[in-house]
Amino acid sequence: MKNNVLSFNNVYISDSSAIVGKKEYEGPIGESFDAYEQDEYFGCKSFEEAESEMVRRNLNLLLGKANKNFDDIDIIMGGDLINQCTVSSFAVCGEKVPFLGLYGACSTIIEAIINASVFIDGGFVNTAIGMASSHFCSSERQYRFPLEYGSIRTPTSQHTVTGAGAVLLTKERSEISVKGAVIGRIVDKGITDANNMGAAMACAAVDTIKRFFNNSNMCPEDFDIISTGDLGIEGHSIAREMLNLEGIPIGNNFTDCGMLIYDKKKQDTHSGGSGCGCIASVLCGHFMKMLNKKEIKNILAVGTGALLNPNSVFQQRNIPAIAHAVHISAEV
Repeated sequence: MKNNVLSFNNVYISDSSAIVGKKEYEGPIGESFDAYEQDEYFGCKSFEEAESEMVRRNLNLLLGKANKNFDDIDIIMGGDLINQCTVSSFAVCGEKVPFLGLYGACSTIIEAIINASVFIDGGFVNTAIGMASSHFCSSERQYRFPLEYGSIRTPTSQHTVTGAGAVLLTKERSEISVKGAVIGRIVDKGITDANNMGAAMACAAVDTIKRFFNNSNMCPEDFDIISTGDLGIEGHSIAREMLNLEGIPIGNNFTDCGMLIYDKKKQDTHSGGSGCGCIASVLCGHFMKMLNKKEIKNILAVGTGALLNPNSVFQQRNIPAIAHAVHISAEV
C-alpha cells in the first residue's frame, strides 16, 4: 500500500465552486472564480467569522449550481488553517449533514477529495462535498503577526490566499471523474525557516509525484497540467530541479497554484500564494472550468502542506511537509 496509486471507479465531480477575496480577484485568473468579496470582513465582526461566512457562501453556491440542498448530501469533508478547524465546523453547523473535519495544512482540499472518493468508490455514500478555505487576515493572526504590527516579509515568503473551494462528488456519471490518487508521506529535510515553506513542501511534492509515476502506467506527458498547491516561485524552482535529478522529465505542463493566482510584478506577493484556499480556489475555479470546457483533459493536482504551528516555530523545530495527489480527468 505504501507506494500504491489508488484507483477509483465511477467517482465523478458533478459541480465545483470557488469564492475569493478582492486581491485574488484582481490577479491574472480572477475571472475564473465564481464570486469575490471586496470586504475582507465579509460583513462579519472578525476575520475568523469572515472565513466561515465565505465557506457558507461557497457551499450555497455549489449546491445552487448542482440544484441540490443540504438534505441531498451524505457527507461533507473539509478543513482550514485555524485551530481545531473551527472555520469549517462553524460554517456547516446547523445543516444536519455528517461532517469530517480534516487537516492536511494547505493540502486539505486534495485530502478531502481522496477521502470522499474512497467513501463513494466503497459504496458508503452516494454524494460528498470536499472543501477547504483560508483567509489572509485570520492566518496572519494565528501563524505570524497581527496586521497592525506591519512586519516586513522576506523574498521567499508567501501571501495567504483569501479563498474557498468546494467540489461535489457523486457516483452518478458526469463528464469529469476522479481516476486515482496517491496519499502523501511526511517528509522532513531539515528546513526550519518559516518564511520559506516552499522549500520544505517541495521535497514532499517531489516524493509524491515520483511515487505516482513510478507506480502507475502514466508519464508526465500524459497530463495537460501537473500542478502543485502552493510551493510558490521558490519551491516550484526547487521541485523542478529535484524531479529532473530523480529522472522524471518535467516540462512546461508543470506549474503551481501559488504562482498562478497573483501577479508577482503588480501585486507584491513575493514568492506567490499559499494557504488551504490557494489550491482549493484555483482547482475548483480555474482548473475545473478548463476541464469543463475541454481545454484540458487530464490534471494531476498535488496539494502541498507545511506541518507547522506557532509553537513548533518558536521552538525552532524542523518543518515537515506532506503532499497528496489526485488525478482528475475529463476524458470519457
